[in-house]
Amino acid sequence: MKIVIAGAGAVGTHLARLMSRDHQDCVLLDEDAERLDGLDSEYDIMTLQGSPTSIHDLKEAGAQGADLFVAVTPDESRNMTSCIIAHAIGARKTVARIDNYEYLAPKLQPFFSQLGISSLIYPEVLAAIDISNGLQMSWVRQRWDVHGGALVMLGIKLRATCQILNQPLRELCGPDDPYHIVAIKRENETIIPGGNDELRLGDLAYFMTTKDYIPYIRKIVGKEQYADVKNVIIMGGGKTSVRAALTAPKHFNIKIIETDEQRCRRLNELLADTDVMVIHGDGRNINLLMEEGIRHTQAFVALTNNAETNILACLTAKRLGVRKTIAMVENLDYVDMAEELDIGTIINKKTIAASHIYQMMLDAKVSNLRSLMMVDADVAEFTAEEGSPVTKKPVKSLGLPFGVAIGGLVRDNVGMLVNGNSQIEAGDTVMVFCHEQKMNKMERFFKQSQLW
Repeated sequence: MKIVIAGAGAVGTHLARLMSRDHQDCVLLDEDAERLDGLDSEYDIMTLQGSPTSIHDLKEAGAQGADLFVAVTPDESRNMTSCIIAHAIGARKTVARIDNYEYLAPKLQPFFSQLGISSLIYPEVLAAIDISNGLQMSWVRQRWDVHGGALVMLGIKLRATCQILNQPLRELCGPDDPYHIVAIKRENETIIPGGNDELRLGDLAYFMTTKDYIPYIRKIVGKEQYADVKNVIIMGGGKTSVRAALTAPKHFNIKIIETDEQRCRRLNELLADTDVMVIHGDGRNINLLMEEGIRHTQAFVALTNNAETNILACLTAKRLGVRKTIAMVENLDYVDMAEELDIGTIINKKTIAASHIYQMMLDAKVSNLRSLMMVDADVAEFTAEEGSPVTKKPVKSLGLPFGVAIGGLVRDNVGMLVNGNSQIEAGDTVMVFCHEQKMNKMERFFKQSQLW
């Protein structure tokens, strides 16, 4: 596949890394030569200095023959313009990064499609959805609902109170049991588990279950003592904070602490129709946190532009008794450190945005592809086509690649877990978990084939 990426910023370079990982034919275009310096040797890609709105430069980058053209510069207008030009000269699919929420309205999609823009991404909105999902349960690191909750994935840190430690998974996750363990992060190792694997103290385990069994999962992992989230403090008043406040459950009491007085006034305008309280101050100030009721706060969310500040603020909140903390960590070098410090949920906008774009590369019908950053694994919803290989044999006979697991499926809006004897049918939405670099190998199982 031929991919052209315009913009060698955080999202563009991370996306280029994903393309390099899959050995795609990728060109990274940017006007700033310093941003491109060394990337062609670090990743298996080509780089080109040039303007994303220059027809000459786009043609030199190969946009006229691109299967996917992605514009992720910091300038929304340039991104949209470059996508329109790229489509006009022959690019098959185009994606533009935006920062105007109004453009995401479903009624505008046909309009942008006519212009030549196939898809729009707003990283702050995608991050806000993850934050909102993470806040719904104080005892869960990550939550992902499939088909409105027909299936639910829960990422949970296992403590000494967990009842299912040190037992083979074949004894815990049988055909009739209400959950499957689909991925495990153990120190620096990622495990897509089999029946002989065990859960251990300190693991970050990903459970696939149905909504009805969430209370049961909470009980067996020993998290019943965690108070449900009601009071939330957000540090930092950027775009992600605004979107998180607007998408959070209505019963939350939310306070946003922002250091810039002018930004506080703007926040009050943006959130005028909500009950969100905006406070001018420094979210690292312990006295301020005490005044604002940190002792009675169930969740603390650090969303400033500084990763170190966010990590330290979450550590402070934990020491003051907050159980649920979320930190935005844009510097990937700090992600492992944040995990080692037991920060809680980690949000990285560029990996979220890159995963959203990456799913457009796959030929099979796939949605909601996500990179589980903490476990070096990908998860996606594949839809089985009529006559595809995955529909012709039971799961145990499909010959799935090593390091791949099918966690569950949704059929006629009903979620169900999958075991070796399960038979996938055409039209089923199937949850696939795998190590990085293997998602593209799963396409052939879900596409119609005459050779299987």
